[in-house]
Amino acid sequence: MANGDSLTKAFLDFRSQLARSISGIVPPREIEDIVQETYLRVRETRNVGRIRSPKSFLFATARNLAIDYLKRAESRLTSATDDVESVTGVLGERCDSTLETVVSDQEFSRFCDAVRYLPAQCRKAFVLRKVYGFSQREIADVLRLSESTVEKHIARGIRGCTQFMRRQALPSGTVSRTRRRRAPGLGKDDEL
Repeated sequence: MANGDSLTKAFLDFRSQLARSISGIVPPREIEDIVQETYLRVRETRNVGRIRSPKSFLFATARNLAIDYLKRAESRLTSATDDVESVTGVLGERCDSTLETVVSDQEFSRFCDAVRYLPAQCRKAFVLRKVYGFSQREIADVLRLSESTVEKHIARGIRGCTQFMRRQALPSGTVSRTRRRRAPGLGKDDEL
C-alpha cells in the first residue's frame, strides 16, 4: 500500500479519536473544521514516504492546528479593540446610534487592554478559562502545565485585570496606591 493510502486509511480509522483529542483544545463548533483541515494538510505533505507512523503524524497535525486556532482567536480578541477604535476615528460624528452605543461602552476595550498586559502564559490560561470556558484540567492539558499552576495563572490574571481596570477608571491626574506597587503575585518585570 502506498504511504499516501496509509495516511488516508489512518485518517478514516482514527477520525473520531482525532475529534476527541482536540475537543479539549478548541470550541465544539470548530472541531469538524480542524479534523478536515488535518486531512487536507496531511495529504499535501511532501516526502510522505518518510512518515513512519501515520497515526502519530495525524494526531500531531491535528494538535498543531488546534493550537494555531487558539493563537488566532487570541489575536482576534486583542485586535478587535483596535478595529473599533479605528472605525470610530474614521467615521467621527457620522456614526449611527448603534455604533456609538457599542463604542461608548469602553469596559470591553479596557478589559482587552488589561488582558494584553498579562504575561504570555498567564494570558493564555486566563483567556482559555474566561473567554472559552475551558476547565482547569483542559487548560492544563493544552498548555502542558499542572492544574495548580493553571489555577495560579488564572488568579494572577484576575488580579492583574482588576487592578488595570481600576487604574483606568480613575480620573486623570489621580494616582492610586496600586499604580505605584506591583500587583500581588506579579514579578518585577510583570508590573502593570
